[in-house]
Amino acid sequence: MIKNIKYKWVTLLLLLNISTVANAQIDTTFTRVKMNYPDFLSLVNKNNLGFAAEKFNVNIAEANIEASKVFPDPEIAIGASDNGQRRMQMGYGFSTELSWTLELGGKRKARINVAKRNNELIKALLEDYFRNLRADATLNYLTSLKQKEIFKVQLTSYTILKNIAIADSIRFKLGSIAEIDARQSKLEANAMLNNVYQSEADWKTALLELGTMTGNQKADTLYLPIGDLKKFDRVFDLNELIVSAQNNRADLLAALQNKNVLQDVLKLAKANRVLDLGLNMGVESASVVTNIVAPTPSSNTVSMGISIPLKFSNRYRGELKAAEYSVQQADVLYKQTELQIQVEVRKAWLNYLTTQKQVRQFKTDLLADAQRLLDGKVYSYKRGETNLLEVLNAQRTYNETQLNYYETLYNYSAALVELEKTAGIWDINF
Repeated sequence: MIKNIKYKWVTLLLLLNISTVANAQIDTTFTRVKMNYPDFLSLVNKNNLGFAAEKFNVNIAEANIEASKVFPDPEIAIGASDNGQRRMQMGYGFSTELSWTLELGGKRKARINVAKRNNELIKALLEDYFRNLRADATLNYLTSLKQKEIFKVQLTSYTILKNIAIADSIRFKLGSIAEIDARQSKLEANAMLNNVYQSEADWKTALLELGTMTGNQKADTLYLPIGDLKKFDRVFDLNELIVSAQNNRADLLAALQNKNVLQDVLKLAKANRVLDLGLNMGVESASVVTNIVAPTPSSNTVSMGISIPLKFSNRYRGELKAAEYSVQQADVLYKQTELQIQVEVRKAWLNYLTTQKQVRQFKTDLLADAQRLLDGKVYSYKRGETNLLEVLNAQRTYNETQLNYYETLYNYSAALVELEKTAGIWDINF
């Protein structure tokens, strides 16, 4: 009867301690806002500062299109002449000349084509930037979910050890166990508490990273992601993934646009070698000369002319050769990008299959066995049928199994993110 009373008191204290530990973990430092994945991704699209900065490149490229349409400006020259011979009354004169360069060889059209192609390239690069940003943001979202689960595992383990320490303290006072056993259980609980503190800090750090991705500038606000790491099962065909990547990858499109840009640059380099004509028209006025030696009436002279530059610089083909080599280089880089994409898809596909097998391994009673082992050791320890060391070993096994499970779940979901990013598809939602 006395033994049953002892265990009733121990059980009551354990229940009270669970409530105390749970309340102790309520943190009021930050304002927490729950957020699902679609809303998070929408905020990233709208408010991410890096993405916002990249968008300006499109505006700059569009402005460059307008700048490429500009014609050469005309020039006006005004002059005056006075020989300074006031005594001889030689008079004075004025001249005005308007000149303009007439571009030949399609230079303006070539400039416009280069600017337009470059604008398409910038848009492709922006799309590729968002492809990587979306994947990075999703990984941060998944990391925060993983860290939350790790924190819960560490907290649960600490709660179990803390309850054992409290029970051992009571059992020591009742004379059921030695003092050294009570001290050891308390020491193990305190050591586990440090792990709880660290996992909580890691969780909050991951939440702060979410705020950075969404452009959140409120230092006292944390976004709490909503989701489940267990919803990432997919079935893929490798050949279909490779074809999809070749059709949809923005970086491959950017490599193609880069080829087009450099081909237009080559055309512009060729156009720049064509002679331009200088057109000019002038009016010159001379005042009356009244000296007795050579009196001359006032006069106005109109002149028109064409100037042709002597393009001795065309003997040097450095600019043209550089443009030709750039086109050849872009073609090689495009082929390299195609090959690299195929390799990336294959590697991501193999990694996804590997992590899929690892997750299935945990689902074959591995977690349940670790839980049953721990529960059995704790129960036996309370009844005095086993020692503390066996309980601690079971606790560590359970803890490591749980942590490895959530780490594997994260790796599985991250592998899916990487696979869909490399394949140029996206259907992730949780």
